[in-house]
Amino acid sequence: MNIRIRPEETSDAGHIYEVNRLAFGREDESRLIGFLREGGSFVPALSLLAEVDGMAVGHILFTRIFIARENGARIESLALAPMAVHPDFQRRGIGGRLITEGLRRAGEAGFTAVIVLGHADYYPKFGFAPAAKWGITTLYDVPEEVFMAMELKPGALDDASGTVVYPEAFERV
Repeated sequence: MNIRIRPEETSDAGHIYEVNRLAFGREDESRLIGFLREGGSFVPALSLLAEVDGMAVGHILFTRIFIARENGARIESLALAPMAVHPDFQRRGIGGRLITEGLRRAGEAGFTAVIVLGHADYYPKFGFAPAAKWGITTLYDVPEEVFMAMELKPGALDDASGTVVYPEAFERV
């Protein structure tokens, strides 16, 4: 199976919507992507589409977020959300390829850290660890082990203790 991963193009919006809708069994994540595209947190080069034989089969999105420190400082980071693979193509390594390629491109673009709210048994394979390790929290009521962070640059989160501030789009879904 030949998997091609590339940045999304304007004409891909419908395919991305459908991949996310099918993968999650609902439209919330698809709507979130649309809302994020409208705001300043969207990074077009970090909205990646996976294709097999020209068919959209996966998508991953990294958007700008901030970690708000108690002293008022804000540390820029990225959120990995959402990541989806078409149900007919799951368990074939496409999600892993999207994550690996997305993290590589994020690092090349100068970003130093990524936050994810996801499966505690899956994301650590890629280098994610509980965000509490760095004193990073979220306003969402989730178990500590599913709220994770990863440094793309060693030491990037050493002084990042604070609360993640997600774009307003996350509250709209």
